[in-house]
Amino acid sequence: MDESKESKSPRDTEGHGTHTASTAAGSVVANASFYQYAKGEARGMAVKARIAAYKICWKTGCFDSDILAAMDQAVADGVHVISLSVGADGYSPEYDVDSIAIGAFGASEHGVVVSCSAGNSGPGASTAVNVAPWILTVAASTIDREFPADVILGDGRIFGGVSLYTGDPLGNAKLQLVYSADCGSQLCYPGKLDPKKVAGKIVLCDRGGNARVEKGSAVKLAGGVGMILANLADSGEELVADSHLLPATMVGQKAGDKIREYVTSDTSPTATIVFRGTVIGNSPAAPRVAAFSSRGPNHLTPEILKPDVIAPGVNILAGWTGATGPTDLAIDLRRVEFNIISGTSMSCPHVSGLAALLRRAHSKWTPAAIKSALMTTAYNLDNSGKIFTDLATGEESTPFVHGSGHVDPNRALDPGLVYDIETSDYVNFLCTIGYDGDDIAVFVRDSSRVNCTERSLATPGDLNYPSFSVDFTSDSNGVVKYKRVVKNVGGDSNAVYEVKVNAPSAVEVSVSPAKLVFSEENNSLSYEISFTSKRSEDIMVKGIQSAFGSIEWCDGIHSVTSPIAVRWRYQSAVSM
Repeated sequence: MDESKESKSPRDTEGHGTHTASTAAGSVVANASFYQYAKGEARGMAVKARIAAYKICWKTGCFDSDILAAMDQAVADGVHVISLSVGADGYSPEYDVDSIAIGAFGASEHGVVVSCSAGNSGPGASTAVNVAPWILTVAASTIDREFPADVILGDGRIFGGVSLYTGDPLGNAKLQLVYSADCGSQLCYPGKLDPKKVAGKIVLCDRGGNARVEKGSAVKLAGGVGMILANLADSGEELVADSHLLPATMVGQKAGDKIREYVTSDTSPTATIVFRGTVIGNSPAAPRVAAFSSRGPNHLTPEILKPDVIAPGVNILAGWTGATGPTDLAIDLRRVEFNIISGTSMSCPHVSGLAALLRRAHSKWTPAAIKSALMTTAYNLDNSGKIFTDLATGEESTPFVHGSGHVDPNRALDPGLVYDIETSDYVNFLCTIGYDGDDIAVFVRDSSRVNCTERSLATPGDLNYPSFSVDFTSDSNGVVKYKRVVKNVGGDSNAVYEVKVNAPSAVEVSVSPAKLVFSEENNSLSYEISFTSKRSEDIMVKGIQSAFGSIEWCDGIHSVTSPIAVRWRYQSAVSM
C-alpha cells in the first residue's frame, strides 16, 4: 500500500464515503451548495445519529475479508444500522459466497438493520445485487430539482439538458459543432480524439464506455471548447448532471438522435450551450426511476421481489472530502466541501438514515419489522399523480424496477401492520432453496444449529416477506399459494383490517381470510394468498411475460400495501 496516496484508517481520500455518510447522518449546514448549485440547508436523514466508519475499500478494490471484518466489528461496537453502498459487479453471487449477504445475516441476527445499494448496472433485467431477503435493497430515483443546460443549435432548435459546469459560459455566439465519431473516437476516449478536427469546436460525444467527466476531459485536452453528451438507447431519457471541466451538457436519447442527425446533415452545423443554474418544480415529474438503477427479477430467488424500495439517488448534494476534486480526475484541482453525484450509492444512505430514525422511534422492532414498515408504506405515484416513469424506457415503472415504491418517512413511523421475520425463518428459507447444514453454517457459524429435514418452507415464497413475487411455470399448474403473518403495531389493539386486491392482468388473486380482526390477546394474524393464472400454456409462445398488481390491508387509518409481480415462464414447444 502506498501510504502517500491512501490511509489504513477510514479517512476518506476518494469522496464516496464522505458523501454517503453525510447523506445518512450529516449535521445541519446552512447555505450549502456546489458552486451555488442546489444552494440551501443541507442535513442528513438522521442528523442526531452517530456515525461509525469502517474501512472496507482500497484503491485496488473492496475485499471480502475487509467487508466481513468491518460488519462483525460494527455489530460488536453496538451500531443499529449498517449502510453499505457497495456490491458485486454484475449479477449477485450466491448467498453463501457473498460476503455482504453473510455479514448481513449475522448483523440481522443481532438486531442490526443492513441497508445496501441495488447497483448501477441497469437497465438490464436481473442486475440487482445485495438481494438476500435479510438485506434492505435500495434502488435510485430522481427528485424535483434540476440543473438545466440547454443546447441551442444553429437552426434555432433548443434541446434541454443538464450540467453542473462551474466555469465561464460559452456566450451567445454559436460555435462549430462536430460529432466525435468523425473525430477519431465515438465515445470520446482520452487521447483518441483528433485535435485537428476538435480544436475550438463543440464536440457531440456518445454516452457509454468510460466516465462521463472523462469524456469532457478528453475533449478539453484535444482542444475542444465544449461538449454535448448524448444518451444512447440503454440510457434513454435519464439525465445525470456532472461538474465538467469545460462547458458541457447531457441530453437524452431523443434529443441526441436529433442533434446527431443535424450534425451529419447540415453543411456547417453550429451550437452553443446555455446554463440556467438550479430549478425546482414539477416539470419534469418526480420521482422517476434512474435508468442506471439495477433491477429485478431476483435471479437467485425469483420468489423474493427485489429491489425493495427506491430513494433519491440522482444529482444528490452531500459532503465531500478535501483530498480530491469533485470529478476525481487527476487534472481537476478544485476542492469543495459539497459535491453533487448520482448512483444507488446515494439512495442507500437515505434509507439507512430513515432506518435509524425508525429504530429510535421503535427500539423493540426487529430489522425485518423496520424493513416492512418502509416497504408497506412506500408510494408509487409521482408528483403529477401518475405511476413512476422508468427513465430507461419512458414507460411506466414496475415493481421489478422500483420494488414496493418510494420510501415515505412519516408514514413508515406508523405502518399499522408489519411482516416480521426471525433468524430461524431465514434459516428455514435457506433450507428451502437447497442449502444443507454445512452450507448454512457459513451464516449461523455453527452447523449443529441446523437440521434442514425439520425446517424447510413449502416454497421460498412462504418467507414472511412484505411483497409478492410469483413465477408461473409448468410445475406450478397455474396456481401458486403463499402464507403470511402480520403483526398489529398500530395504536388500536382491536383494529380490524380488510383487504383490497388489485389483481395483475390475467391473474386471479384470492386472500383468505379477507378480514383480520385483532385483539389484545392476539396481535398477530395469518392469511393465505392464492394466485391463479388465467393464461394457458399454448398461448405463452413468446417466453417470459409479466404482470403487476398489489394487495392493501386497510383499517380506515392505515394502508398496508404489498406489490405483486407475476411472471409466466412456460417453455415453448420444441419442433422435433
